[in-house]
Amino acid sequence: MTKLRLPALPDDKPVKITVELPAAVHRDLVAYAEILARTWGKTTPAEPAKLVAPMLQRFMATDKGFSRAKRGAARDGAE
Repeated sequence: MTKLRLPALPDDKPVKITVELPAAVHRDLVAYAEILARTWGKTTPAEPAKLVAPMLQRFMATDKGFSRAKRGAARDGAE
């Protein structure tokens, strides 16, 4: 087998999901998009749906319990 310098490429194809949000959460996403646009000097706020993935990524990246459990699952799977 040929030894390449690059590892296997991750599956980075976006996956579309549908979720139902409470109206209050949607209103907060709209408000967040408006505040974010003002903060960065944009004239048009992003669609609220565009905020969900970065927010989830940030949440999971900063959740210490999740990080520990994920490392533990990876370690258990490697045995």
